Amino acid sequence: MPELPEVEVVRAGLAPAVTGAVITGVEVLDERALTRHPGTGADFEHALVGRRIEAAARRGKFLWLPIEDESDASGECVVAHLGMSGQMLLREPGAPRERHERIRVDVQHPRHGELSVVFADQRTFGSLAVDTLVPTPDGAPGGWGTERPAVPSQVQHIARDPLDPAFSDTGFRSALGRKASAVKRVLLDQTVASGIGNIYADEALWAARINPETPALSLHTRSVNRLLAEVRTVLHRALAEGGTSFDAQYVNVNGQAGYFAHSLNAYGRTGQPCPRCGSPIVRVGFMNRSSHYCPRCQRPPRA
Repeated sequence: MPELPEVEVVRAGLAPAVTGAVITGVEVLDERALTRHPGTGADFEHALVGRRIEAAARRGKFLWLPIEDESDASGECVVAHLGMSGQMLLREPGAPRERHERIRVDVQHPRHGELSVVFADQRTFGSLAVDTLVPTPDGAPGGWGTERPAVPSQVQHIARDPLDPAFSDTGFRSALGRKASAVKRVLLDQTVASGIGNIYADEALWAARINPETPALSLHTRSVNRLLAEVRTVLHRALAEGGTSFDAQYVNVNGQAGYFAHSLNAYGRTGQPCPRCGSPIVRVGFMNRSSHYCPRCQRPPRA
């Protein structure tokens, strides 16, 4: 599943192409892509045509496009979740259908002219929806890419991510101090910190020399601070390299893959030598996924 860096790469690619653009047409080819939308495909189309896109915003793994029209600045948006294989692609108007294309949104941009935003999804776990924006409890902008202090109602339960300027380091430390669960489980809890998926949790824990099974509340403040710093470092590095692509399912808006997979130290490197000490990286089952770590550098917690 795309994690914070991959979704941010998509958001950053969309932003200059859609900000200020007017939606001129919407075509729903597969209503399975509207599982989070409360209405029909026709309702989705009717709600958007003629409205202007204000920005491209993101919190954690969620994207949204705040929208308005001349008569109604009601605080609605198009919210997108990419699921396992969702793609948001920019195409020339009239471009041939993409494989697994589900929805196409045509826009008229004041500088770039006509463009099509294509939502393609092989596994159909992703979705688009028209949603209402609700105020953020802290009054800060809802996420990256927007100054409006609001988030989609479907996203309001999702915590801020560690790269968000309004993210609370104190709140993160307090949350870990209350959790007896394994620290990796807490990192994946989107109500504690969003956007940190399996890949980047493994990488940050390896960098911080913390075993993924360590109870979160057993970590000293210094260890939590080091872990949070490594989470941010890993996310920034992945962003700089366009995200992590293991197959053709994650691509940016131009269809290009990211290359952070070549920089991984733990995730997906089962049996290969740890870059730090040379011990073989091990893989264990974890929450229907897998954890990858170095048994020497990341020693198990004491009983």
